[in-house]
Amino acid sequence: MSLLDRIVIDPDVVHGRPAIRGTRMRVADVLSLLASGATTAEILQDYPYLTADDIAACLEYAAAQSNPSSLRRPCVSSSTRSFHLRWREC
Repeated sequence: MSLLDRIVIDPDVVHGRPAIRGTRMRVADVLSLLASGATTAEILQDYPYLTADDIAACLEYAAAQSNPSSLRRPCVSSSTRSFHLRWREC
């Protein structure tokens, strides 16, 4: 499983913004915590339902979004009520 499989977009959860699978924690929230100086250990202590791989997935998602030359486009699958990002080469 790719780390990016941990990031989902579900219109019924956090208004369809990218979030960590199975939670209401937005990718943007994790990135804001990291940008403000929080360490992975501090985030995991404050949010025990997250894992180190969840935080790494947020960073990988942000990196993919900010680097257009290496960006893989998400394929949105609606096989269930939530939309799961499936990453593929363009």
